[in-house]
Amino acid sequence: MNIQLLLIFIILIADVGLFLSNRMRADLIALLTVVTLGLTGILTPQEAFSGFSRSAVITILAIFILADGLRRTGVTEQIGNLLARIAGTRESWLVMIIMLAGAFLSLFMNNIAATSVLLPVVSGAGHKAGVNPARTLMPLAFATILGGMATLLTTTNIVVSSLLRDHGLAGYGLLDFAPIGLPVVIVGVAYMVLVGRRMLPAQAPAHYMEAIRQTEGDLIDVYRLGESLFRIRVPVGSVMNGKSLAQSAFRERFNLTAVAIERNGLVTLSPTPDHILQQGDIILFTGKVEDLHQLDVEPYFEILPPRNWSEQDLESTAIVVAEAVLAPRSGLIGQTLRQAHFRDKYGLTVLAIWRGGRQIHTGLTDLPLQFGDALLMQGPRERLRILHTEPDIIVLANGKEKVKLVPGKGRLALIIMGVVLLLAALRPTIVGEAMLGGALAMVLLGVLTMDQAYQSVEWKTIFLVAGMLPMGIAITKTGAASFLAEWIITIVGPAGPLVLLGGLFWLTVLLTQAMNGAAVAAIMAPIAIQAARDIGANPRSMVMGVALATSMAFMTPLGHPVNMLIMGPGGYSFRDFLKVGLPLTLLLFITIVLLFPLFWPLIPQ
Repeated sequence: MNIQLLLIFIILIADVGLFLSNRMRADLIALLTVVTLGLTGILTPQEAFSGFSRSAVITILAIFILADGLRRTGVTEQIGNLLARIAGTRESWLVMIIMLAGAFLSLFMNNIAATSVLLPVVSGAGHKAGVNPARTLMPLAFATILGGMATLLTTTNIVVSSLLRDHGLAGYGLLDFAPIGLPVVIVGVAYMVLVGRRMLPAQAPAHYMEAIRQTEGDLIDVYRLGESLFRIRVPVGSVMNGKSLAQSAFRERFNLTAVAIERNGLVTLSPTPDHILQQGDIILFTGKVEDLHQLDVEPYFEILPPRNWSEQDLESTAIVVAEAVLAPRSGLIGQTLRQAHFRDKYGLTVLAIWRGGRQIHTGLTDLPLQFGDALLMQGPRERLRILHTEPDIIVLANGKEKVKLVPGKGRLALIIMGVVLLLAALRPTIVGEAMLGGALAMVLLGVLTMDQAYQSVEWKTIFLVAGMLPMGIAITKTGAASFLAEWIITIVGPAGPLVLLGGLFWLTVLLTQAMNGAAVAAIMAPIAIQAARDIGANPRSMVMGVALATSMAFMTPLGHPVNMLIMGPGGYSFRDFLKVGLPLTLLLFITIVLLFPLFWPLIPQ
């Protein structure tokens, strides 16, 4: 073993370990890999930074912009609303329609974007139909992953296509995945409708789904906010008389949030910090009443007897209670509400947070937000309309005030997307140019501004892909691909190409459950190419199997960002993903193995 081969294995093991540990951002790992490959001399500077000039990276970047053009013009929302109306109230029919919608959008949108677009629609449709969200949100996430398997326009598929070209082979065209991908979608949807949804929790841990079922979606009960709601009266002689809420320092001293103030029978919901208190005012707080009991509260406060609360008690024609989740690339992730100036920026007060199957009612101001957090908010109804335009937050329940940012441009956005897809299908060699041309057309024709185009791009994915593509070159250049291919062939190769495909497939699937799919594709595709060449099999067919396997992210929520996105709102646990996802993965593997000889024969004819 030469020194470069030893170095690439050290780098490869370090990369896999860092990806699996989840202690460092995936894009940072990829960029560190680029620098390491260059500094060690494994790759030349041109090779190390070649990922940034690849057609694959340009294609992915353009897809984000095109998808955002469809979102901002309301096209995707109209599709989702139409399908939600068609679905009706029957659970099985609703799940099927939701999955078909998710799979359809993910054919030409990034999976995360497709899920983000449909999540509010699915949430609203489920509430109206009285269907448990746990029965619809995992099917939605799985559908977008399944749909991505049927088209080139998925990050992992674009990566493997680029790596094929690096090895002197023809890349994949827009429709090359469809002969196997579309049957996979059909089988996956059928499984979820007939079997998978029945294995989803009827009532999830920590009361979430039971509350949905019993209260018809009353968010106060869902978040168990009533347990932390209590009222106090400002008595005669209180030092609080004449002070504003901000001056009273309720939030700073006691971690309390004012929800409403009653004065002479009139209720002010979601009071502002400058609201002046008067003797006789009754203040509704969310927090721990025990924190007030620790002080001698009389004559400063008079704690009133508890009562039951519902969502309608905290709403009016001007004030709304709504639920939202953090978007996958939200700038709020890692920040506290105080650091983000949430109340000042959005005009809404966070009353509770749903995280990992439990509700959090206190200490919200200084709690760092995490991806997958669901927020229960209260505030002016017109601010909710503005919130729909924010890329950091996806509004779920009670989000009736939809916003069409670019009215009249929907048809134009559809035409641009249609032309782009037609060019990509007819001329597979110019997919990158066609996609970027379509993205620029969106800007030139006023569908998007240039700033909005930049904002729509998930730069984490761009840098991840650009950073990991050179790893594919390094694995081949150092002989690591040949070494690993020979090792795999020794174990399963004697049984034939189909068994070899199965071995590569399941190794890829296992890595995909905890690693980013693009990183897995960059590592596994060169090995699959070399293994196919060593046994005389068709490399493009073998790599097709690996590409499909990188989308099999069904068994853990860590396998794909869309799983993390719906984990909180759906109230799912790791066990739920394994229980539903493992049989689905086995079923899809059998489907792929049966179809492979028909459309992608492993032995060249």
